[in-house]
Amino acid sequence: MTEISASPAAASTRVDPVTGAVIRGALENIAIEMGHKLMRMSYSSIIRESEDFGTALTDATGRQLCECKMSTPLQSGPIPGYVRGILSQLEARGQTLVPGDVIMHNDPYGGASHGPDVGFAVPVFLDGTLIGFSVTTAHHLDIGASTPGSTGIVDAVDAYAEGLQFKAIKVYEAGVKNEAVWSILRDNIRASSLVVGDMEAQVATAQIGAERYLLLVQKYGLKTVMDAFEDLLDYSERLMRNAIAALPDGDYSAKTFIDGFLDSHEPARRDLPIAVTLKVRGDSMIVDLTGTAPQLPDRPINMPLVGTVDIAIWLTLRSILLDSVVYGSIPQNEGLSRPITIVAPRGSLANPIFPAPVIARFCPGNALADTVMKALAQAVPAQVSAGIGNLRVIAFSGTEHGKQWVHMEILEGSYGGRAEADGMDAVDTLFANTRNNPIEDIESHLPIRVDRYELRNNDAAAGRSRGGIGTIREFTMLSDGGFSVEGDGHRYKPWGFDGGSEGRTASLKLVAADGGETQLPSKVPYHKIRAGEHLVSEGPCGGGYGDPLARDPATVLDDVFEGFIDIETAASSYGVAIRDGAVDSASTAKLRAR
Repeated sequence: MTEISASPAAASTRVDPVTGAVIRGALENIAIEMGHKLMRMSYSSIIRESEDFGTALTDATGRQLCECKMSTPLQSGPIPGYVRGILSQLEARGQTLVPGDVIMHNDPYGGASHGPDVGFAVPVFLDGTLIGFSVTTAHHLDIGASTPGSTGIVDAVDAYAEGLQFKAIKVYEAGVKNEAVWSILRDNIRASSLVVGDMEAQVATAQIGAERYLLLVQKYGLKTVMDAFEDLLDYSERLMRNAIAALPDGDYSAKTFIDGFLDSHEPARRDLPIAVTLKVRGDSMIVDLTGTAPQLPDRPINMPLVGTVDIAIWLTLRSILLDSVVYGSIPQNEGLSRPITIVAPRGSLANPIFPAPVIARFCPGNALADTVMKALAQAVPAQVSAGIGNLRVIAFSGTEHGKQWVHMEILEGSYGGRAEADGMDAVDTLFANTRNNPIEDIESHLPIRVDRYELRNNDAAAGRSRGGIGTIREFTMLSDGGFSVEGDGHRYKPWGFDGGSEGRTASLKLVAADGGETQLPSKVPYHKIRAGEHLVSEGPCGGGYGDPLARDPATVLDDVFEGFIDIETAASSYGVAIRDGAVDSASTAKLRAR
């Protein structure tokens, strides 16, 4: 077993509240400025449009001071792990940090979320003493894996097949650029002008963050800034402890399943359980993942414990127990995770052993977050949604005018219904929190046409609050190329809650130019595609919440007008009779009485 836990909070404050609030605001603004700078300087749409990046400041040991709230939780959240991985590697090699260093790191067994999420850390010094780090992370279009792209690499047999590994490499040393490393990057990565350009934007952004942080420390003094930081950690911890203490003591368990590799002949590769038990004791919680499937030694859907599993758990608990609608803006730091201990069996999907591959950990991580929410639903049913529809990521690639191109498209999932609201349609789940790429951006840069982008018809899961609706996306290739897919949710429906219906599964098909169709599994290794062929994706729909017969008939009528359901479904699923564009109250009463 492996556990992740932290220490308890102190009760008293170290600086006056006004000074503390000013320093908190300054720290958060530095991270936000870093985020804007990185977006504006980046070349690829995955950073510029989808916002699949992270920016943060940490202290000298890796404790996170602040993060950019625009960024992806799966990027900003792991940054403390990146820093600790960097420090551990440097110590093992006997290396030290000096002003002007910039360190590149993407080791998924050393804090990084997975290999394509490359971090760049700039150490911050005050009078020769290391006082912290300014860090950027971002998902890159390619990292030199066996096939094009950095997603859809679903057939990697070990960590070495997933692409280049950088373990605390100094790309700048004392201000001098290490040209050899940058040459390796350009020579071993597809679409290297985009990828290396994004990396250089990360370096510049981290340097800007370091400058801003040093100015803040020089203005207020290191002791005052760090005292304010310790107060923020304690404040965040108290909020989380109070929220946990409000839960009834007990054990809350849930199990869900992911597809795995449905087309595999090996049973151990498909229908894989994710198990969660939340053990609430006073103001602390143990999250026990015992019962989760064993790792797949030769398929990359394993999840790094640090960088993926911990983030999925902490994010879900924080989002449910400390809802920003109720609590407002909460300092995002590791004080929130101090009351939580994670127990994960070593050698499981949730705690793999090197060199088990992990590059496709994205969809299992979403499923883990969903399972945590399902377990927590037993304690706080009014604060959760029903089951979520997982996301899918497609890597398109090809050659145009003699140059390689790679594009990563994140296809939205959906949320389940909630106690007081319907599920959110066509949205990235919190674990990802990325934006979609505008069609205009795709079609102006790539030999791809987007023929359809719409909500699924008549597929919303029934409930007092209906489930969120997934999208239909259709892509047509305008030149020969290839694609690979990382997805899930083709076999297992998102769970309904409190009488709500289960959601709808996803599907994926390849349509030939002559109209012939080939159904594809949720995970597709590199597959050639010809000009004129179409790739059609149906995203999953989230589960319903509550008894469908308790849904307001007027709201059901609105659903019909919106095209979410048809008249027949209104009658069969909700017991609502609609005649001549209006609710037939008498017939509805009879239907519901049955």
